[in-house]
Amino acid sequence: MSGEGEAGGEGASKGAGTGAGGGDGDRLLAGRPTARRLPGLLLPRRRLLAHHPLARFLLRRTATAVLLALGVTLVTFVLTNLVPGDPAAANLGQRAIGDPAIVAQWRHQNGLDKPLPVQYVTYLGNLLQGDLGESQQSHQAVLTDLSTAVPATLELAGAAIVVSLVVGVAFGVIAALRRDRFTDQLLRVVSLLGVSVPTFWLALLAFYVFFYRLGWAPGSGRLDPGMTAPPHVTGLYTVDAALAGQWPVFWSAVGHLALPALVLTAYTVGLLTRFTRSAVLEVLNQDYVRAARAKGLPGRTVLFQYVLRAALVPVITVAGLAFGALLSGTVLVESIFAWPGLGAYAYRSATTLDLPAVMGVGLVVGIVYLTVNLAVDVLYGVIDPRVRVQ
Repeated sequence: MSGEGEAGGEGASKGAGTGAGGGDGDRLLAGRPTARRLPGLLLPRRRLLAHHPLARFLLRRTATAVLLALGVTLVTFVLTNLVPGDPAAANLGQRAIGDPAIVAQWRHQNGLDKPLPVQYVTYLGNLLQGDLGESQQSHQAVLTDLSTAVPATLELAGAAIVVSLVVGVAFGVIAALRRDRFTDQLLRVVSLLGVSVPTFWLALLAFYVFFYRLGWAPGSGRLDPGMTAPPHVTGLYTVDAALAGQWPVFWSAVGHLALPALVLTAYTVGLLTRFTRSAVLEVLNQDYVRAARAKGLPGRTVLFQYVLRAALVPVITVAGLAFGALLSGTVLVESIFAWPGLGAYAYRSATTLDLPAVMGVGLVVGIVYLTVNLAVDVLYGVIDPRVRVQ
């Protein structure tokens, strides 16, 4: 009662003080947000964005990623220069390497005659301008080579991880729901074989059986011989061909993509099956799952809304690491299928001691892992509402 009286008195005194202009003053006061009524509106949009938990998390992780990327450049630069071998001997001919003047000129041209700290500072300065140097094997800019190699590997690894997620998660859920039954035992054996069989041996076997013996799969490369690549938009032949409406090129790219992608899928499916099975079995024993079943909820509702959503958190972590490994570890598979991707490019660069190309590949792999880890952390909060950004 006293509070209402005080509020009424305060309002009356304000009305008396405004006099004839009280109507305009009241409208101005009513239209102006006060700190007590709307405190959030007094903050600018940028401050509101900075105070949002997800925005703070993204800003913090982005700053950390920049520092880690700088560390990746340093580690890659140091390890590349510690590799035993002479780049001049690997890139010059036998006659040229015997002439000290030619060797000195080559080292000066590539900046190898300067101290390592000076070389690293120069490399960082060029990197900030988007210059990764010139490849000594292709005599083109490293960025130009990577713009062709990275999309090829991204298309291969992307197809493999999508199939692996669908098949691996489905197998893991089925194995968990049929625990210790024949289906569970069979899927566990299949996943164990997928994890144990060497990928390069499986690639050789698949190429020999499905291409050489049966003729079901096309040959090596990304397209049939004599077929022109689609107009470059993303670098992914399947996507670019579909965008251009070149369906013969699209089906040729799909056919060449299928076999190496399935080879890479074997290991990842086995890994995801085992992790999904363990995660689902752990969630099935939780009290809230038993309570949902006791309430009479349909089994499909319990599986998708209670069990699978909580079990996907560790599975997403494994999938992110597997995707990063696929992008950076497809050297042998790309070599067997003559796939012009990042792995084959890294192999050629390492064998010829192409230092700018090796450092460019190391930088790309580091950025891929940083990006995948950031995406996985963001997906935690999307999939599981219990995970909150603090």
